[in-house]
Order: sequence, then structure tokens, then C-alpha cells
Amino acid sequence: MMKRITTYLAMFMSGSMLFAQQALTPEVLDKLEHSYGKTSADKAIRNALNSNPIKKLVGNAEQAAEPDAEFSVKVNSSGITDQQSSGRCWLFTGMNVLRAQVMARTGMKNFQFSQVYNFFYDQLEKSNLFLQGVIDTRKKPMDDKMVEWLFRNPLSDGGQFTGISDLFTKYGVVPKEVMAETYSSDNTSEIASLMKRKLREYGLQLRDLSEQGKNEAQLEQQKVEMLKTIYKMLVYAYGEPVKTFKWAPKKDGKIVGEEKEYTPQSFYKEVCGGEDLNADYVMLMNDPSREYNKVYEIDYDRHTYDGHNWLYLNLPIEEIKKMAIASLKDSTMMYFSCDVGKFLDSKRGTLDLKNYDYESLFGTTFGMNKKQRIQSFDSGSTHAMTLMAVDLDADGKPTKWMVENSWGASAGYKGHLIMTDEWFDEYMFRVVVNKKYCPAEILKLLNQKPVRLPAWDPMFQNEQ
Repeated sequence: MMKRITTYLAMFMSGSMLFAQQALTPEVLDKLEHSYGKTSADKAIRNALNSNPIKKLVGNAEQAAEPDAEFSVKVNSSGITDQQSSGRCWLFTGMNVLRAQVMARTGMKNFQFSQVYNFFYDQLEKSNLFLQGVIDTRKKPMDDKMVEWLFRNPLSDGGQFTGISDLFTKYGVVPKEVMAETYSSDNTSEIASLMKRKLREYGLQLRDLSEQGKNEAQLEQQKVEMLKTIYKMLVYAYGEPVKTFKWAPKKDGKIVGEEKEYTPQSFYKEVCGGEDLNADYVMLMNDPSREYNKVYEIDYDRHTYDGHNWLYLNLPIEEIKKMAIASLKDSTMMYFSCDVGKFLDSKRGTLDLKNYDYESLFGTTFGMNKKQRIQSFDSGSTHAMTLMAVDLDADGKPTKWMVENSWGASAGYKGHLIMTDEWFDEYMFRVVVNKKYCPAEILKLLNQKPVRLPAWDPMFQNEQ
């Protein structure tokens, strides 16, 4: 008995010592407190932070000049759009690329697509994707990783390029004057919150019905009944999608072509060229946390159930730059995405690693590289814009880039953002290019079987 007591006591003491080493004990706290020097500089910094935002204090005075907005290769902007308080940057970006092509083809000086038309179907398709996902995973427990991910993400107004390609192909596009924006399309959070709540409720009901013995066909029939309510909510918020409309190109307010009746699908085919975006374009990714020259596919990361998963080719940054430059030299804009919040001077409209000096203020370094930032969830693509310009030096190397944004004409540099090539290296993630700008050896890489990644991978989130 004494031996057992002694053993327990030893284990307790050992555990206590280990705990003391791991926890913030008085001894450790004393060391931390004495490490703070309480110098006059420390006091000045503390006083400054007490009443000022950090970003205001770390602005680099050497970066105060107006940004250099001259570019050696530039595609003319077709006009700045404004996504307002919504997460539809991916949709605005895709449409900005397309409308530049339409304006060049028709000679129109002003033209806008209706974002709300495609957004209506995006939200309907995502609702169906969630409910069908619940049906497909109905036999798995609630704490299954996939089931948990579905209920965490029943709906989003964010997205990426496959949403563009699948929605345009399936539903076509319409001019802005055919279906106008609404308060809810400009301010999506309220209606989105209600729809997510309803979808989660429906998801639980479908799982309950499955437990009661309903088969897959019966569940899918019930799903259609549920989608009727979702459809009604979408009509209330965004309007009823147009089926047919009359349209003619205009210049200076005057009709210059034949007015014709279109469906959204025929308009996309006849006026927009009807390009097969899935077949003709490729998403190029720079993700140093994964092997280069490999194709990757994100499981269940798509906008429509019958659509395409997020698919991309991972390449070194310099290879991506070559193809982006080739596209711009041919006057073709591109879908582009990045971690826009990092080192953004929103007033000057610049993305530059020298914009803010956090290290001098806090007396430390922030030394993670791009790979480490991705792996630790510190960085990832957050926003899509339209890549439209590059400045090349005498040797043909890029020094800076410009994107057309969707935050309104008064945001940034006249509605644009200008980024240094160094910032591009660190925080650019994706560019979508036409395959005709890809060398043969790059196209050959697309023939390999994609590496499948889960929907909850740290690198992937919807661009907003």
C-alpha cells in the first residue's frame, strides 16, 4: 500500500513540475514583466497606440508621393464598377473581363452587365448544392468532417472563376438595363444570413427524414419543395430573372445596330462570343506550400452541383508572369486574385511591401515567407480583380502591375490598385489566362490526373 501511495505521489509531483514548466507561473510572468524595459521610447509608443490605429502609426513617410501610374503595357479600362457591400468581387471581375471584350467587339464606349441576374442563379445553385450535399452525406454522423463543413458553409456570396464559367454557360448573361441591382444585391449580409438559417433548418430536416426511412428519391423530391421557398426569398430580394429581352448596341446614346430579341443564353453566344470558358481558360496558381507543375482539384468547391470543381495548375511565380504579360500585350485582361488586405494603402491605391513599417514600431520582425504564411493560415486569396497593366523595364522584366477594382471610382487610384512586382510575388495567388497564351509544355501539364484536396483546405476560401 505504501509503495502504491509513493508511486501516486511521484506521478503527481512529476505532473505538477511539468505543469509548472508549461503554464504561465508567477516565475514566468516575472521574467516577462522584467523584459519590458519601460524606456522613454516604450512609453512614447504606448501613448501613441493608446489613441491611434496601428496603421496610422506605421505608414512609411517615404511612400507619401503619388503613385507612378504610367505603364508600358496597358489594356484600357472599360469603366469602374462597384460591388457595394457584397462579396461578389469574383462576379464583377469575370464580367469586367467579358465586357471589355464585348465593348471591343461592338465598338460601344459604355456597357455594363447585370450582376444581379447571375447572382440570383448563383445563390439558387449554391442552395441546391448544399441540400444535395446533405442528401449525399446523410448516412455520415453530424461530426463527420464533410458534414460539419457543409453546415458551416451552406451559402456564400463569395466565389471564384469556376462560378463564372459554369454560370455563364448555363444561364447566359444580360445587360444591366434589363435587370437592375436592388438594395439586397448591394447589401447581401441580411438576406444571406436568413437564407443560411433556412438552409441549415432544411438540412437537418432532410437528415431526420433519412433516419425515418425515406429513400434518396423521396429526399430529392422534398428538396425541390424546399427550394421553392428559397426561390421565393431570392425573388423578393433580387427580383425575378428575365427570360427574354430586346437589345441593340448604342454609341453616344444612339442605337447603332439592329434591335433584336434575346434570351440570356443567346445574348451570351451572339453578342459576347459564347466562349467555352471551361475549355479555353486555365487557372494558374502560385502556392509554394505545394508541389509545382501539378494540377489540383478542390473537392466540392463549386457553384453548381452539375458544375466543375475548382481546378488549377500550380506554377512558380515567374512562369505565371510570362503568361500574364503575353495576355496583356495582346490587349486581353485577366481574372486575378490576391490577398488584397496586406500592405494596402487604400488612399493612394497602392500595394507595396514598403507601405507600412510594423517592425520599427514593435521592435521585432515579421519574417514568415509565402509558404509559411499559407501553411499557418496567415495569408490566402481574399479578393478578385481584373489584371489590366504591367510596366516592363529595359530587359522586359516587370516592375509594377495594375488592376481594375470593383470598389467604385473613388476608391484607390481612380478605382484601380497599383502593386509593385515584389508585392505581386508575395501576395498574388491566382491568374486565369486563355490557353492560347500558355506554352506547349504548360498545356501538356494539364493532361495529368488532378491531386484531390478537401474543401476545408487552408488555402481555399471564396473571394469577396
